Amino acid sequence: MNWKKALGILGLGITIGYIVKSKINDMPIQAEQALKIAKEKFKEGGAVSGSWIYMKSEEITLHGLNYLVYRGGITRTINEENKQYEFYIDAHTGTIISTEETSNII
Repeated sequence: MNWKKALGILGLGITIGYIVKSKINDMPIQAEQALKIAKEKFKEGGAVSGSWIYMKSEEITLHGLNYLVYRGGITRTINEENKQYEFYIDAHTGTIISTEETSNII
């Protein structure tokens, strides 16, 4: 094989690798990974005793910006009392963009 062919194949491989990498970076994270990120952050403030997440992402508008998010919830035990929180986590970056304490129904 001559050098021109080898350089052409190398260039083609680099180009394909770059395209595949950019497409992978555009893909949203999985719901399970989003829940794991949220649980780790909530554990910094107390023990987590329960969690859930919707497996399907949804679009929301927050402060005039559109986000593709997962919605989930965490139950934490603080001073022997369960506190429930609902959160939205960005499906592309894994950043928690909103949390809110929910009232206990039971």
